Amino acid sequence: MMKPNVETFIGCDSSFEDADVVLFGAPFDSTTSYRPGARFGPPSIRHESYGLETYSPYQDRDLTDIRVFDAGDLELCFGNSRKALGDIEAATDEILSAGKLPVMTGGEHLVTLGAFKAALHKFPDIQIIHFDAHCDLRDEYLGEPYSHACVLRRCHDLIGDGRIHQFCIRSGDRTEFAFAAAGHTDLHPFGFEGLEETVRELAESRTPVYLTIDLDCLDPSVFPGTGTPEAGGVTFPALLHAVRVCAAARVVAADVNELAPMLDASGVSTATACKVVRELLLALAPEK
Repeated sequence: MMKPNVETFIGCDSSFEDADVVLFGAPFDSTTSYRPGARFGPPSIRHESYGLETYSPYQDRDLTDIRVFDAGDLELCFGNSRKALGDIEAATDEILSAGKLPVMTGGEHLVTLGAFKAALHKFPDIQIIHFDAHCDLRDEYLGEPYSHACVLRRCHDLIGDGRIHQFCIRSGDRTEFAFAAAGHTDLHPFGFEGLEETVRELAESRTPVYLTIDLDCLDPSVFPGTGTPEAGGVTFPALLHAVRVCAAARVVAADVNELAPMLDASGVSTATACKVVRELLLALAPEK
């Protein structure tokens, strides 16, 4: 039988009504500070996902065992960050209001702010787990407060001290590290040390969690296809383990961002991003 040509992330063909998780893309990179291209991340992840199997030997789970609806990519205004963030917030709010878990693919890291605002509206006591090479705690970047270099600082403006837990951080200016060291965020440099303890505490208190994964937390030898690569990152197995650790917490929304596929002509970075998304979906979604 002939069927419509609708491309989804592999195995994510549930209806919206039946789905437990809704996957959607936020193809935006207007504030990228170094190499652009992250706007092409979401469609590339979806298209290249067909190089994967739906089955994960890491978790002994299969995408066919869970219900995920792929909503495609939002149509965002590249010239207006605040409008784009508003559109992301509205889409995330629609998903949360339907009782489903939103998983967003970026896009530059600024897109997190829109989704996080919607999650905060529904879960006022929410906390953030943040994987990244960069602090993203600048108050402004070249005079712009709504930049991917400022996204966690804008989140801090909304929720205050002690509710942002940062891992793998190895880059930032002196004021960013001083801001974190003053107790405004819980910053763990270079790797995932302290993650299991953090997740255990959040899980025991049933605190809602927003998980945001900037793929440049990976070492550029593993993941060169990103706008601001930083040497000294974590390994791919370490990131997958960290994702599975976070699944023990009450994760109510998540995102994966900063793939710039054209910066890695080999396609390895896109394949890596696809696998991270698969493992994240399998870690967070309940069985059918």
